[in-house]
Amino acid sequence: MSHEHPNQFALLGQRRFAPFFWTQFLGAANDNVFKFAFTLMVTYQLQLNWLEPKMAGLVIGALFILPYVLFSATSGQLADKHDKARLMQLVKSLEIAFMAIAAWGFYTTSVPALLGCVFLMGLHSTLFGPVKYAYMPQQLNERELTGGNGMVEMGTFVAILLGQLAGGILVDTPVVGPQHVAWACLLLAVLGRATAQGIPPSPSTDPHLVINWNPFTETWRNLKLAHEGLAVFRSLLGISWMWFFGAVFLSNFPAFAKEVLHGSPQVASLLLAVFSIGIGIGSLLCEMLSKRQVEIGLVPLGAIGMSVFAIDLYFAATGLPAAEPYSVSTFLAVHAHWRVLADLALLALFAGLYSVPMYALIQLRAKPTHRARIIAANNILNAIFMIASSVIAGAMLGAGLTIPQIFLAVGIANAVVAAYIFLIVPEYLLRFVAFILTRLVYRFRIHHDERLPTTGPAVLVCNHVSFVDAVLLMAASPRPIRFLMDHQIFKTPVLGWMFNLAKAIPIAPAKTDQATYEAAFTAARAVLDDGEMVCIFPEGGITRDGTLQPFKGGVMKLLEGRPDVPVIPMALGNLWGSFFSRVEGGKAMVKPLRRGVWSPVSLTVGEPLRPEAVTPEELRDRVARLLTPPQA
Repeated sequence: MSHEHPNQFALLGQRRFAPFFWTQFLGAANDNVFKFAFTLMVTYQLQLNWLEPKMAGLVIGALFILPYVLFSATSGQLADKHDKARLMQLVKSLEIAFMAIAAWGFYTTSVPALLGCVFLMGLHSTLFGPVKYAYMPQQLNERELTGGNGMVEMGTFVAILLGQLAGGILVDTPVVGPQHVAWACLLLAVLGRATAQGIPPSPSTDPHLVINWNPFTETWRNLKLAHEGLAVFRSLLGISWMWFFGAVFLSNFPAFAKEVLHGSPQVASLLLAVFSIGIGIGSLLCEMLSKRQVEIGLVPLGAIGMSVFAIDLYFAATGLPAAEPYSVSTFLAVHAHWRVLADLALLALFAGLYSVPMYALIQLRAKPTHRARIIAANNILNAIFMIASSVIAGAMLGAGLTIPQIFLAVGIANAVVAAYIFLIVPEYLLRFVAFILTRLVYRFRIHHDERLPTTGPAVLVCNHVSFVDAVLLMAASPRPIRFLMDHQIFKTPVLGWMFNLAKAIPIAPAKTDQATYEAAFTAARAVLDDGEMVCIFPEGGITRDGTLQPFKGGVMKLLEGRPDVPVIPMALGNLWGSFFSRVEGGKAMVKPLRRGVWSPVSLTVGEPLRPEAVTPEELRDRVARLLTPPQA
């Protein structure tokens, strides 16, 4: 796919994205108009002996989530087997039928019918979830995935916010409130079906799939499928943790507003609005910060921010004096409350930075034939984590903890979980280091990064100027790279630990350590055979004078018996003389500000070469020609 756009908002002008976006937006809005209006109706307007007001929110929430547990596995199979546009159109037709039943329930005040519709709308969302996330990688290229996911995440939270506000206003209309809600839900369902009609065809990725209708065995099979790619599976766990984390805050907003902040119900709505806007801004920032690639280096940044501002929220909300219930205006007039709102907004913003790259990574790395089923596994895990969140938060409240103390505990737990994830999946941590290096230490420009293959094996060949060349190359590629690196660099403090985490392959000269030399090429060839990328620095060591050294023959040995593996020459420019290069008599990492702050460096990617056209001399010539990058 060669679609180009200046930024993620331009996608809203394209048929491959706009009808899908508005279909998703209207569905999320309808869910929340219906659920919130029904919850308020049961809580404030009806007197039911069998459904107490304080239990209404829990029962409605549980009924909505139950289909995710029961039917996600089936919905993932359906999305892989059928055309995704047709499936979305069918799901939106079902939504009209479900909302017709709900309209009857609102008109007749039939609570059992409305409870049944909560379950049916949960089923609607369960069917739509896997097809939604599997549709995007078919229509957006890898450089648009982060922006597309950011738009969908932002749109979802804006729709949730607007839906809840509209549902609350409509149901509160005297006498005819429930009827207004009925018509609004029907109208949103019809509009959603109309926008779905414009979604372009998105063919099946596994048309011969035989559906397993047993949700339990299929759920287990989906989780095993996801586990085959450890980076994907652990990203699923990371997203599910984010939903656990977010559910603690969202479910406690009403009680937090009333008992801790001494606010009216409108103050609870203000907290939701601030949280939703924060998530939306964080989601949209992902594309700008990632330079339009799947940048999982944002995930540790997001995790740090989530913990910092969750913990600060505890301190901001502790010790606030008791008062008469604040209206929104009187609440905002108190200076201390602005810190609470800032913590909530920033916590949500960093949650957006945390989740969007993980979704994009799953879409990029999951096998296309199994993508929807892996998203279905994610939905199941999300539901389980959200249920666990409610149970654990309830137990903590029952044990006498205050709501701010629960926020503190979750903030600390997030730091522990993040540290664990980043140590078992070091790619996140390494990409974070690369992100910092290329945004704060250097002003990093990449030329012709579209020449880096998005799938399949490849040998990358680059000049070797500094101790951080590998880190810069990591930042340039949306895919993992395994590096062949001089065994001596592993003895360097910090850098050695990082390259061990990155699973770099140590190599020594054949004349000094034949065993290490042979083992390095055996390991590198195995990486290529697995369809991954290997990078080699053919000069054999970091340059001591800034000039390009002769290339050794290691790349030829690496390509033996692999006639279909492309070789991609690359050149790092303007790194000589920086902190991490060898100057001052051959020493590196002296005089940190030698080049100032944010000095410009570049990477230029050359045209891929067929293995039969490769010689060390030809490669060196190609890299030399790339060392003067094109003018921006």
